[in-house]
Amino acid sequence: MSDGLSNPAAERDLAEEFCAQVAAADRAGSPLRIMGGGTKAFYGREVDGSPLDVTGHQGITHYDPVELVVSVRAGTPVYGLEQTLAEAGQQLPFEPPHFGAAATVGGMVATGLSGPRRPWSGAVRDFVLGTRLITREGRHLRFGGEVMKNVAGYDLSRLVTGAQGTLGVITEVSLKVLPRPGAAHSLQLQMPLASALTKLARWGRQPVPLTGAAWHHGFLYLRLEGGARSVDANRARLGGEALDPAFWQDLREQRLPFFSDADTRPLWRLSIPQVTPPLELEGDWLYDWAGAQRWLRSDAPAASIREAAARSGGHATCYTPGITDPFTPLTPVLAKYHRQLKARLDPNGIFNPGRLYPDL
Repeated sequence: MSDGLSNPAAERDLAEEFCAQVAAADRAGSPLRIMGGGTKAFYGREVDGSPLDVTGHQGITHYDPVELVVSVRAGTPVYGLEQTLAEAGQQLPFEPPHFGAAATVGGMVATGLSGPRRPWSGAVRDFVLGTRLITREGRHLRFGGEVMKNVAGYDLSRLVTGAQGTLGVITEVSLKVLPRPGAAHSLQLQMPLASALTKLARWGRQPVPLTGAAWHHGFLYLRLEGGARSVDANRARLGGEALDPAFWQDLREQRLPFFSDADTRPLWRLSIPQVTPPLELEGDWLYDWAGAQRWLRSDAPAASIREAAARSGGHATCYTPGITDPFTPLTPVLAKYHRQLKARLDPNGIFNPGRLYPDL
C-alpha cells in the first residue's frame, strides 16, 4: 500500500546521495547536522555541521492493516502517516507530539518523544520493529524487521530511538500500530493535587480505562478510552464535567496557556515516579502521565531542579532553547557506555556531534 508520495527510483537516488555524503564526511572527519522538519530543533544542543536534509525522502513503503505494521521513510510527515492510519481505523499508540506541521517520522523516532497516552500504551521505542540506517561508511543497512522478535547483539533499532541522530542517519522505520479505541470520553474534576494523586494511584490498581491523566491549578483532567460499556460505566462512576477532547492534543502540542511564550521562565520536564509527593520547588506545575511527567515553569537554579528530580529517582530536562546543558548529565557509568557505543558506531564523530552531550 502506498500513500502516493513514494517514487522508488527517485528515493533510491536520494538514499545513494545520502550514503555518498555520509561516507565523504566520515573520511574527512567533517560533522553532519541531520535535519528533518526542524519542529524539535529546540530539543537538545545546537549542532555545528554540514546539513543533511532527509525531508525529501518520503513515502509509506509497506502497510499491512491486518498485521498492524507500517514501514515509512524518515522524511514522511507524521501528520500524513497518521491520516493514512486513521483511514484504516488505526493509530500510533504513543501519541507523538508534532510541534508543527513539518514534523517528520525520522524526527519522531530520533527524539523518542511520546504524548499523554504513553504510560498506558508505551513509548516510541516499544513500537519500533526495525529501521534502515546509513552507517558512517555510507552503507545503507536494515536492522530489525516487521515482526516483534529480538535477535542477538545490538538492538540498533531501539538504540537509535531517542539518540537524536548521533548514531547514524535513519532513512526508514517499521512500526507496530494499534486500532483506534471504540469509545472515548474526556472529563474534568475539581480537586486539590493531593487528592488527585491519591485517586490516580488507586485507579491505577483498578480496571479504569484511563489513557490520559493531567492536573493543573485545582483540576484533574481524565481521558477514558476502550469498549463502549467500560467507558460509559466509568464515566458514570467518576462523574465530573465533560471536557473537550481537543485538550489532549493541546497538551501534547504544548498549546495550553501553561506553555505560552508569554511566560519567560524556563520550561522544565521532570520524569519521576508517579507516586512521588510534590517537590518543594517554586514555580507553576502541570502534572501529566498521572504524575509521572511533571512540567515546571520556574526561575529556580538548574542544579536545584535536577537535584530534586534525582532525589526522587528521576531526571529533569530543560525545554527552553539556549540552555548550555538541557539534559541531565550522565552518571560516570552511563557516560562510559555511551562513549563506547559512540566510538563503535561513529568513531570520527560525524553524526550530530554534541546534540545530546558535549563529548558525544
